[in-house]
Amino acid sequence: MALPYLELVLGFMILMYIFETYLDMRQHSALKLPRLPRPLEGLVSQDKFERSRAYSLDKSNFHFVHEAITILMDTAILYYGLLPWFWMKSEEFVTRVGLNPENEIIHTLSFLAGVMIWSQITDLPFSLYSTFVIEARHGFNKQTIWLFIRDMIKGIFLSIILGPPIVAAIIYIVQIGGPYLAIYLWGFMFVLAIVMMTLYPVLIAPLFNKFTPLPDGELRQKIENLAASLKFPLKKLFVVDGSTRSSHSNAYMYGFFKNKRIVLYDTLIQQCTNEEEIVAVIAHELGHWKLNHTLYSFVAVQQILTFLQFGGYALVRNSKDLYQSFGFVTQPVIIGLIIFQHTIIPLQHLVGFGLNLVSRAFEFQADAFAKKLGYSTSLRAALVKLQEENLSAMNTDPWYSAYHYSHPPLVERLSALEDSDSKKED
Repeated sequence: MALPYLELVLGFMILMYIFETYLDMRQHSALKLPRLPRPLEGLVSQDKFERSRAYSLDKSNFHFVHEAITILMDTAILYYGLLPWFWMKSEEFVTRVGLNPENEIIHTLSFLAGVMIWSQITDLPFSLYSTFVIEARHGFNKQTIWLFIRDMIKGIFLSIILGPPIVAAIIYIVQIGGPYLAIYLWGFMFVLAIVMMTLYPVLIAPLFNKFTPLPDGELRQKIENLAASLKFPLKKLFVVDGSTRSSHSNAYMYGFFKNKRIVLYDTLIQQCTNEEEIVAVIAHELGHWKLNHTLYSFVAVQQILTFLQFGGYALVRNSKDLYQSFGFVTQPVIIGLIIFQHTIIPLQHLVGFGLNLVSRAFEFQADAFAKKLGYSTSLRAALVKLQEENLSAMNTDPWYSAYHYSHPPLVERLSALEDSDSKKED
């Protein structure tokens, strides 16, 4: 007797929606609390707290609506067989334009083009409201509607350029993979990840933002001295014009081997008037590198999980029952991948929870690393400043943060830094 795959997937989707909505309601209640957490009293101004509270509640209300509409659409698409219907319509389109519908690559690209158009149409109202209502209302949005449209067009253009060869390669590998399918797919995705990590900051990111070298001065000298003291192979130090789109701030690093770059958002420089605070943030990021967090995440987590996913897909690749449960009489490669992703949703949620636990542990370790370098006071000040300027949630529900957050709440990070300082004094 065939398993009711579709019913199982739909049931779990609905159960997860109920569970996550419960967590969202707990978080919403925490956001409505009228007072700062006690550890933040005296550190965060009342004005910033009220503004962060209003911003967080706005985002929370929007999230409830977005998630409700999303689960309704996803459930309807699966339950009413819209995927097989759209696969059939994409075949008719290929035939109508004079192409060969028996060519799975052409058929798949037609199908994915329709999916992309559908996604753009359904996502656009939410993106517009989030950017030009919520973000603008709270002083974060800096982009015009024309810049928004231009970015969207660039994104579509990149999908059109990069998508077809990647999709064609995946289909070809599945068709010839045989017993080594999982290894071949993993190898291709590994190489693709390396290529994209190399090309994205050099060719793609500059299409959306302007990267300029950090001017000579005391800040640059301090960062270069810190990198040199840790033997970090810093080759370039950039400032990115994040302020053209948002007032949110950040910093990150990228590059392989002896060719590392550090990027500072101009908003970070504007918000942290004390240069030591900016250097402390960089010290935290360098902690991730020194402690091999990036390497561990990429190799021990992403690559192993990718291989296991492809291994699972290889096992069900030829399961007629799986395809038929979702309304398909043929077994297209792209459809198999989509269906398989739906069937492992329970595992994905469990793995995501585990990855968040690991990520939060890494953040504590990176904070401790910066503290050992002598940046404890500056890092605390920077964390508070960034929390204030980004209007991040001050009150968080412990269940919600444990399930969703990849970074520990501010209260926990400050407490960890204080505890390590106390132990040092003892």
